[in-house]
Amino acid sequence: MRVFLTGATGFIGSAIIPELIGAGHQVLGLTRSDAGARALAAAGAEAHRGDIEDLDSLRHGAAGCDGVIHTAFDHDFAHFARNCEKDGRVIEALGSALQGSDRPLVITSSTAMGSPAPREPALETYFDPDHPNPRVASELAGRAVAARGVNVSVVRLSQIHDVAKQGLVTSMVELAGRTGVSAYGAGDRNGWSAAHILDTARLFRLALEARAPGARYHATAEETIPFRDIAAAVGRRLGIPVAALAPAEVPGHFGWLATFVGKDLSASSAWTQAQLGWSPRGPGLLADIDSQHPAT
Repeated sequence: MRVFLTGATGFIGSAIIPELIGAGHQVLGLTRSDAGARALAAAGAEAHRGDIEDLDSLRHGAAGCDGVIHTAFDHDFAHFARNCEKDGRVIEALGSALQGSDRPLVITSSTAMGSPAPREPALETYFDPDHPNPRVASELAGRAVAARGVNVSVVRLSQIHDVAKQGLVTSMVELAGRTGVSAYGAGDRNGWSAAHILDTARLFRLALEARAPGARYHATAEETIPFRDIAAAVGRRLGIPVAALAPAEVPGHFGWLATFVGKDLSASSAWTQAQLGWSPRGPGLLADIDSQHPAT
């Protein structure tokens, strides 16, 4: 297949490229810069100039391909809701280019969208269209284009990691480095799920090749890692103390991260593994955090 890949030079997209090429696919990667075009060429992909603000460029890129994987997202959490709405418009644009065919569109969401109740692991078979998390806009847009006959499936992300980046944990490390303490909420018993970047890249390829309309897959290798264990690993990595904060202290210390640190972000991938034969085999999240100890 010739695959249009958004976010092609990003953390996840750059891992998807060799996964697709290794399976015999061709990649047309979205980039907005000369440096990005050079990186894509070096990876064996073709460059398509544009960005997620240019909906016409997205339609043009998707129209000339056999399938689309959409991983691009504006990670400015100061404007998270607005960026989620923008992602919905991107999905609508990509879907419009595929309408009238069975060419697959794989979009990206969060495992948080599959949480059926507090303290219960997120499930692939569950989706609440009234979910308060703004990321719901991505799956709502996917559902809207699917209703027009587009073959849409979803890969929901846990904390995706390697030794250099670990999802939201990367921001925790930066905060801990500034404040000199790795913190968690006292009394919190929540956990986060995670998956290694190479396992995640393979999952995107399998989702594309499955061409299963309406399927939701979870990029989850570890169902739940206690948040306090993550904070402890960050403390080891930086060589700083670990502290339990009173509930009133959490918002002031964590800022925008406070929205996430007290939430249970555990998720199951049992259905995903059974449907796709996906078997995660990369290192765990804590191992990847520890691999950079001491910080470099």
